[in-house]
Amino acid sequence: MEMKGEERLPVPRGRVWAALNDPDVLRRSIPGCKALEKESDTAFSATVDVKVGPIRATFGSKVTLCDVEAPSGYRIAGEGKGGIAGFARGGASISLEEDGPERTVLRYDVDAQVGGKLAQLGSRLIESTAKKLFARFFEQLVEIVSQSGPDASGGQPDPAKALAREEKAPPGEGGAEERRAVAEPRKPECGEHRR
Repeated sequence: MEMKGEERLPVPRGRVWAALNDPDVLRRSIPGCKALEKESDTAFSATVDVKVGPIRATFGSKVTLCDVEAPSGYRIAGEGKGGIAGFARGGASISLEEDGPERTVLRYDVDAQVGGKLAQLGSRLIESTAKKLFARFFEQLVEIVSQSGPDASGGQPDPAKALAREEKAPPGEGGAEERRAVAEPRKPECGEHRR
């Protein structure tokens, strides 16, 4: 599956860049994300609940960033395993371009593969679900960054506010009590998913 697109965000590029590298902002933006931990400057692990048609699964994922050019973009590669539901792996190139002082154009180019039961659902359903998840991600990202995100210089949010958000997260929305250990899938090399 391949998807390309762009989003015009009413937020300065520095703020968008900081958000795309902030585990708390990403966790709250990614639909179904229960936990997201930053392991290094270029590696994250995540637990994400996803429903595609009749199949619901929890994926343990590893994500690696490469070709990082702050604040212009990076390439992201990842793999997630959802038990009997199957697996998903792929990569995405993300680029940020200023569109005036207070706006950013975010472009993405995604290539992904699914296997197992997910692959049996058909590409049309999978692509439709992926587009909905991308739309929700960008809606959440813009809302979070516009209201309480890092400042335009790329600084981080107030740690006290981040802790308050974590404590207020309702059950099932990624609060600390929802975090759980999952089997760690193989960490992909960023170049593996290039076309």
